[in-house]
Amino acid sequence: MAWLYDSHIHLSDSSYQSDLDYILNGMENMKIKACCVSVDTETSKKTLEIGKRSKLVLPFIGIHPENTNDNLELMTEMINENKTLISGIGEIGLDPTYAKLEEDTKRQIHFFETFLSLAEKLQKPVSIHSRKSLDDIFSIMTSYDTKHALLHWFDGSKKQLQKAMDMDFFVSYGPVMIYAGDKQTLLSKTTETKILVETDGPVRFSRCFEMKSGQISFIPSVVFCASNILGKSYDEMALLLENNSKAFLGI
Repeated sequence: MAWLYDSHIHLSDSSYQSDLDYILNGMENMKIKACCVSVDTETSKKTLEIGKRSKLVLPFIGIHPENTNDNLELMTEMINENKTLISGIGEIGLDPTYAKLEEDTKRQIHFFETFLSLAEKLQKPVSIHSRKSLDDIFSIMTSYDTKHALLHWFDGSKKQLQKAMDMDFFVSYGPVMIYAGDKQTLLSKTTETKILVETDGPVRFSRCFEMKSGQISFIPSVVFCASNILGKSYDEMALLLENNSKAFLGI
């Protein structure tokens, strides 16, 4: 039986802390591993602690584009000091929503490029936030390795998806795909070996999820939906995703 992977979840978020033991035990029972991403230096510290508690938690540390007021030098030191413990660097990227001034944009780019250079040096995969910034991400990433880069929660156009495939990115789809036709269409046009699944918890989901925070236990439903869209059995889809996840992680 294949292991499932949640390629992007924020287990260091405060909303999970009271249930963390239950979550970690559930991951063992469901055979799910999780790429636990961080958004700043504080959540990165928590992510490292959670990673020490369970071998099923794959720690990603970094600074989200919303938090470029954080200490980049300290974060860089943390990554270097924990290079043997972390599975990757993230969540990093660009987002104009958090850039009110030109200086904010320049700062986001500086942070992003610093992390990309560090990821290449340490040969670590990256989990990229690309909301409203895909074309800028593509432009910057032409100078960096994209074979172990994930555009998490892909929300671009069909043309941008093709660009991502041409550049050898991985892209991930989450619970919203279960009820969103546009995401189902994007999945159907994604190179099969570049598909990953995620929850991005604690993001909340509507419709069948009744605005509940994303839980790792949602992953089998996402896999089942993807299998139907691609005309595969559940087991075939799970095995494909396991192989894709290992390729992304470089393991």
